[in-house]
Amino acid sequence: MDWLFFSLLSAVSLATADAVTKRYFSDASAYEMGLVRLLSALPWLVLSLLFIPWVKPDRVFFLCILVGLPLEATAFFCYMKAIKSSPLSLTLPFLAFTPGFIILTGWLVLGEKITTGGLWGIALIVIGSYVLNLSKVNSGFLDPFRAILREPGSRLMLLVSFIYAFTSVIGKLAVLHSNPYVFGALYNIALTTLMVALIPFSREADPVKGFMKKPLAGVILGATVSLSVFSHFIAISKIEAAYMISVKRTSLLFGVLYGAWLFREEKITERLTGAVIMLLGVFLISLYA
Repeated sequence: MDWLFFSLLSAVSLATADAVTKRYFSDASAYEMGLVRLLSALPWLVLSLLFIPWVKPDRVFFLCILVGLPLEATAFFCYMKAIKSSPLSLTLPFLAFTPGFIILTGWLVLGEKITTGGLWGIALIVIGSYVLNLSKVNSGFLDPFRAILREPGSRLMLLVSFIYAFTSVIGKLAVLHSNPYVFGALYNIALTTLMVALIPFSREADPVKGFMKKPLAGVILGATVSLSVFSHFIAISKIEAAYMISVKRTSLLFGVLYGAWLFREEKITERLTGAVIMLLGVFLISLYA
């Protein structure tokens, strides 16, 4: 059951990285926040190249990286902007939509069959998103859904979840043509390189200044991001991806708890309830989809 330990470790470290990013670097732009996050993890990722089991990637591997990187960069920027602009308890739970989107894209693109369990899982995720804003029901039955559209972080994280539905498929194909460790390290290094290459096109990006102002927070951020990446690929190499991702999605619960603890966010009970319902939907999809 060591896969379970590493999956939970990945979830906790990811939620911790999100909380550290929001607490110490949200005064910067979303792009600069992302740069600090990526660059702080880069030394750990480069160092890992000395220890991972290497295989020779083929053409499909590099094609997956080429196709996936623009999507990943877009999702990453939206992710940073979401946690910057809105409470963690109203943004991170929407990552639960990714498995539901994967079912729908698999049906639309690949003609894959949608199971009854998968449909119930999607229904629970939608119900959970409704409960996240349940206090708005006094303004009308549909107002909790309208509140999602009014909250910028929720809208952005929905877009992130949709993009992840595609990048997860691309990533899985790349892993099949290499191994989890090679893909995890090289993909994240390539993403960092791409984001750094865009600095000349930005007037406000100065990640070194942002890091030097808060070096201890930067070190902690780099360590937690790297720990999330490494534990993710260790776990996914030991168990079916569906089970691993389902456990990792407990990060949304930890994110809600961080929101209550560090940022004193409001209405935590209803948001935690909604997050739990959404997580149950993720588990249902992993079991029956």
